[in-house]
Amino acid sequence: MGLRCSGSPLSPAEVPVPTPPRPRSVRPGRPPSRQQDERPRWGMRLATTLSVLVLGAGGVGHAVVTSLDGGIGRVDPFRDMKNRPQGSLGTNILLVGTDGRDKITPEEKQKYRLGGAPCHCTDTIMIVHVSADRDRVSVVSLPRDSYAEVPEHTDEATGHNRPRHPVKLNAAYAEGGPSLTVRTVEGMTGLKIDHYLEVDFTSFMKTVDVVGGVQICTARPMKDSYTGLDLGAGTHELNGGEALQYVRSRHADGSSDLGRMQRQQRFLAALIEKATSNGVLLNPVKFREVASSLLSSVRADEGFGVEEMLGFTAAMKGFTPSSSDFTTVPLGQLGFAVKGVGSTVKWDEVKAKKLFQLLHDDKPLAPHAPPKPAPQPATKDAKPPRAPGSIVEVAPEQIRVQVYNGTRTDGLGRRVDDGLRATGFKTTGSPRASTNLDMRRTLIEYDPRWDRSAKSLALALPGSELRPVKGLGATMKVTAGADFKDVVPVRAEEQPQGDFGTVTGDRVVCP
Repeated sequence: MGLRCSGSPLSPAEVPVPTPPRPRSVRPGRPPSRQQDERPRWGMRLATTLSVLVLGAGGVGHAVVTSLDGGIGRVDPFRDMKNRPQGSLGTNILLVGTDGRDKITPEEKQKYRLGGAPCHCTDTIMIVHVSADRDRVSVVSLPRDSYAEVPEHTDEATGHNRPRHPVKLNAAYAEGGPSLTVRTVEGMTGLKIDHYLEVDFTSFMKTVDVVGGVQICTARPMKDSYTGLDLGAGTHELNGGEALQYVRSRHADGSSDLGRMQRQQRFLAALIEKATSNGVLLNPVKFREVASSLLSSVRADEGFGVEEMLGFTAAMKGFTPSSSDFTTVPLGQLGFAVKGVGSTVKWDEVKAKKLFQLLHDDKPLAPHAPPKPAPQPATKDAKPPRAPGSIVEVAPEQIRVQVYNGTRTDGLGRRVDDGLRATGFKTTGSPRASTNLDMRRTLIEYDPRWDRSAKSLALALPGSELRPVKGLGATMKVTAGADFKDVVPVRAEEQPQGDFGTVTGDRVVCP
């Protein structure tokens, strides 16, 4: 689907620029030139990189952070650029990613299906808009196969001058490096790019491992023989290599690149939650470890360094997944054939213009929920924290349940009914006593015609037994057993909303 090129970078990071943002640089590269399915996909690394750094930098000493600045590679993607768009409110960061399989071990290549030579190519491109108040981040994915027209430029490979011509967006990097990529994106979006970042996927893997893995929820099994991804429905803690498989996969469902970009965005939201909730980045030693793994592969313009990140994060102390929104540029025509280029994706010009105008005006792409209050210190009588929830295929609000108490414990049926109702299930509100009061294991009986609903209910009652009963009807029957501990919160996978298919980070992380 993508055009092959041999160039470099692609990137991840979600972040910050302190004081008045100014555009800067990154190094050149080129789009892929190998079998597409083997290449890593990197939108989310944007988060991994700077987002993690940015969110954590404010909690450690100035000396610890500034000492890391020398690890950032420098490039100038804004060299000799003229007639650029007017600056926006807030800060616009263009993120691209690069291969980097030449830096990992043969064992890792085999385990995570990363065979072949590195392509040094751009594959995923994102615009990250940080609001002027530093209280919101909007992430817009730009499909690498987007129809684009690169302006007149000097081809980096041949040294020859080339007139304006059509390409797939990722080819801009192969022909003219970061500078041509910036010029092309600015021409397509009308947005002035303030900073440019690139990171390779080896630092992504290391960073995920350093923060202790990232939790992902999926409503249905996901399997991709190209990347080796194999996840059952439910909640999973992914290490760096597994996270790499998750964000690379294009064959886990029928949505190809669009589904892959959505998974990258979901992963980014989950990474932000992990980085802001476990305190690891407030530990100077741990922060140095995370930052070193990130910055070892980062390239950025001269104006975007660790010092700037510190200033940026000082104003983002309350940043949470609910502070972020994610979308893909609205698409108009898929499979738009261009002679000499191949099959491209055309944007919906009207909706895309409206989207980028919102970014220019520093407006959110979706309503943002207020951040949840910080958890209070545990007391002696406090209940232990509930187990992490799951994303389910059928929304709890669509599932009817009658609860029975299958034990001699008074009030157990009411506890189960209340717990299921609290997470959204349509219980009758009138639990009953079972004819069998010696149930050791909680039982869910369901009509086979409603098997998907039964699976959603089972995720809310971990360890329960599922038993099909023909003719039972649409109402599930739950008989609480002695093994019952608590109802695990679940919710349906958030569907993109509005003209731009936007979701906020708090609605795509695990419940």
